[in-house]
Amino acid sequence: MIAFPNAKINIGLHIVERRPDGYHNLETVFYPIPLHDVLEIVPSHESDNRLTCYGNAIDCPPEKNLVMKAVRLMQAHYEIPPVDIYLQKIIPHGAGLGGGSSDAAFALTMLNEMFALDVPDDELAALAATLGADCPFFVYNRPMMATGIGDVLTPIELDLHDLTLFLVKPDVNVPTAVAYSHVTPTPGTRDLPRLLAAPPAQWGDGVSNDFEPSVFATYPQRRSIKDALAARGALYTAMSGSGSAIFALFDSAKVAEDLRGGFYRCEDYVMPL
Repeated sequence: MIAFPNAKINIGLHIVERRPDGYHNLETVFYPIPLHDVLEIVPSHESDNRLTCYGNAIDCPPEKNLVMKAVRLMQAHYEIPPVDIYLQKIIPHGAGLGGGSSDAAFALTMLNEMFALDVPDDELAALAATLGADCPFFVYNRPMMATGIGDVLTPIELDLHDLTLFLVKPDVNVPTAVAYSHVTPTPGTRDLPRLLAAPPAQWGDGVSNDFEPSVFATYPQRRSIKDALAARGALYTAMSGSGSAIFALFDSAKVAEDLRGGFYRCEDYVMPL
């Protein structure tokens, strides 16, 4: 079976409080985007699972890869024989786009279908939450308001299909732990569903990412990218997650395409939403 795990962007990200367990409660909206990895899972003739990776380099051994953890998690709960896994990485790592989490969640749903387990999505999402905070989102893979540590999900009506996404990934990653260590939680809610009911051009500072001030202070190139995208007519632009990718929404595909290759030592992507 072959599937195409997709990335996500965060639209608004408010850090509410630090929890006793060291995690943070937050408010954000996860929105799926059409930037994909390629994941193939087939029954194995060997006595154990095997993972083969292609494309972008993955800096971890196979046993620590989230896809392998997802497979072993399903095998711990259900009768699933050994499998061979082939993963082509296209979604950039360390970008705040959820590529690893998406791969893991898709592995759960693929095994569920391959072996006719009929596990409901809610149960798969509960398993996914043990792998990572944003893994459950990719089980549902539709716009979701996320609270808690990102694992409490509520569907939200948000349709950006008439817009074009321009995505910039600088070549230096922002370590998640470092990003969290410099952010100051602010209690209270921003009522993202109400703010996002307005057109993207009106979102402005109300739909902001709390990581940006500290990340931009440490990595000023990110601020320069965001300012440049706004100056070129982006309806809305922000950093996704804890970084390092910056995205912009345009109502003109041509304007977005004209930006390709314009940012030094950065990967960029243009895609219709």
